[in-house]
Amino acid sequence: MDFQLKTLTVARAAAEKSDVLIVLVGSAPLTAKDPLSALIASSRKAGDLPDKAGKLLALYHPDEVVASRVVLAAIGDGKPASVRSGVIAAVNAAKAHAPKRVVLVFAHEADGKAVACAVAAAADASYVYTTTKSKASNGEGGRSIRHLTLGVADTAAVGKAFDEARATVSGVELAKEWGNRPGNYCTPTLLAEAAKELGKLPRVKCEVLGPKEVHKLGMGSFAAVAQGSAEPLRFIVLRYQGGPKDQAPVVLVGKGITFDTGGVSLKPAAEMDEMKFDMCGAASVLGTFRALGEIQPAINVVGLVPSCENMNDGRAIKPGDVVTSMSGQTIEVLNTDAEGRLILCDALTYAKRFEPAAVIDIATLTGACVVALGGVRSGLFTSDDSLAEALQAAGEESQDRCWRLPLDDEYAEGLKSNFADVANVAGRAGGAITAAKFLQRFAGDFVWAHLDIAGTAWKSGAAKGSTGRPVGLLVSYLMERTRNGAAHAASPKKVARKEPGTAARKARSAQ
Repeated sequence: MDFQLKTLTVARAAAEKSDVLIVLVGSAPLTAKDPLSALIASSRKAGDLPDKAGKLLALYHPDEVVASRVVLAAIGDGKPASVRSGVIAAVNAAKAHAPKRVVLVFAHEADGKAVACAVAAAADASYVYTTTKSKASNGEGGRSIRHLTLGVADTAAVGKAFDEARATVSGVELAKEWGNRPGNYCTPTLLAEAAKELGKLPRVKCEVLGPKEVHKLGMGSFAAVAQGSAEPLRFIVLRYQGGPKDQAPVVLVGKGITFDTGGVSLKPAAEMDEMKFDMCGAASVLGTFRALGEIQPAINVVGLVPSCENMNDGRAIKPGDVVTSMSGQTIEVLNTDAEGRLILCDALTYAKRFEPAAVIDIATLTGACVVALGGVRSGLFTSDDSLAEALQAAGEESQDRCWRLPLDDEYAEGLKSNFADVANVAGRAGGAITAAKFLQRFAGDFVWAHLDIAGTAWKSGAAKGSTGRPVGLLVSYLMERTRNGAAHAASPKKVARKEPGTAARKARSAQ
């Protein structure tokens, strides 16, 4: 969808050519005296347009308005969450008439946050997946809105926020695209090809490693998950170089299981089709790089995507197998359906070579996180308070929220193994936390956070599809680092490494 920012009042918007005019109306009084503003004021006074965000009033051919249809949408206090509610409701109502051109104007003064939220919400509400639909080749069944003009009182004041939001939408929609593709249209090889396309963007480079390179690196845990599939694994390395060479990068690690059967620990058949979404962490990394390539911020970012299928054949890993990770730690695989952590742990070890300022992994990791937080907030795990605060603030800013959960050492007790340095699962209790504790073992050399997006990466039911989350959160976090100067640190913060299993290995070698 093509977005345009334009200086418009309600009166001037009434004269704009469009199929639908959407007016976002806050709770503050309107002072303008033009016919449409007067109509809005009288509608509010009559109670036909309540102040509650998301309430609508549809008008047909109102006097002195060029557009045949007008939708008045309440946005209450005008804060981002209220703007999102109003825009989503209005665009959904407008879609019923299949408009091609839409004008969306703020009736009151809007700041950059409100504008960014309006852009994201309009794109989200109008998005339609078409790749594997036959009618899409004929131009049918897709997104009807081709052009959206966003009207504000002062374009200069919100122009930068608008441009960043538009780029973020490109990233979100790339993440949605690959998240929505079925497993036969999104193999590790095809996902790697999508990453290579991003390498054509300014300042972005892409490298793809295959099974031989992964074996040489000693990524035995990652390789073990992939060995049951006919599809070869891929390890994707993306680099965005927007800052000085000595600037420590932020490393994003995305889980890229392009289809997850559960392996020998087979999942129930019901809703197994949704396991195509198990690569949404990887998709969010690709989407973030798409946005970075358009915004061109002064920051260095590395993206790591371990990608494979978790399938069954005679070579698939079995419960009780012991694998050796790139870090040297051995892992007892008690449940082959806890495979995401097995590929992420090797990627986290690989991340160490970049001497990162921070490492954030993003994964559809546990059903336990869905139980805890539902589909509203992603789970956030980190032992670094400043990183937690920054990610939570970015979530609020982008309306892509997360919630911090604990990482007490006691939660790791269930991961103890009689046959390896660590088991890949603990009991049912606190499953999202014990999964994070497993990953934490491999992130002892750097500032690290884990985002469990199992509840937020996609929707089920009638609205089934990828959400593109948490691209908005990640882009907001990276842009804030750029603005506050944190991105320019040349020396990463060192964290004392506590490597479980080392003492046991030394003891064995001494025997």
